[in-house]
Amino acid sequence: MFTDRTDAGEGLAGELRRLDIEADIVLGIPRGGLPVARPVADALDVPLDVVVASKVGAPSNPELAVAAVADDGTAWHNESLIGSLDLATGYLEDETAHEQRAARQKRERYREGRPPLDLAGKQVYIVDDGFATGATMFACVERVRADGAASVVAAVPVGSPRTADELERQVDHLVVLERPRSFRAVGQFFRDFSQVTDEEAMALLD
Repeated sequence: MFTDRTDAGEGLAGELRRLDIEADIVLGIPRGGLPVARPVADALDVPLDVVVASKVGAPSNPELAVAAVADDGTAWHNESLIGSLDLATGYLEDETAHEQRAARQKRERYREGRPPLDLAGKQVYIVDDGFATGATMFACVERVRADGAASVVAAVPVGSPRTADELERQVDHLVVLERPRSFRAVGQFFRDFSQVTDEEAMALLD
């Protein structure tokens, strides 16, 4: 049980220092990932920026991610889930375009006119407060790969064991402090998992 996201970030920072995996840049996934990413960036003494992706929910259950798309259009599809659903023609394409626009708007708001950090040839950490289906993390990994990162490390305090097994095959290193067998949702492992506002998250950026 983590006290809050900052506590989780400090624990994650300690583990990353112990593993001694090189980093040039830390990217936090807004909003909840930024309070976790800030202590990591501070501990590693590297810049902090954002990587933004938005989930595409199933028609009958918006919380069930059938896909996720990053601000540049890089997308990840939950192929097994999509195959089991009877999606209307054009649903996935339309919703993906809608969520891409939302991700792009969030990126622009968070950067406040600052140019993105150059990821080409860099060792990049992607940090979030946890993952269940991992849709957003998968899309962010694809986004960072497309930007030419030399290596990608995904790091979270807690995550679904099943998703962790899948994500491990997509990144150079995966660091998950806790992989509980009884995993239901990320928030169950935090005493304080209150919503992070955009203003609070933006204040954490360099």
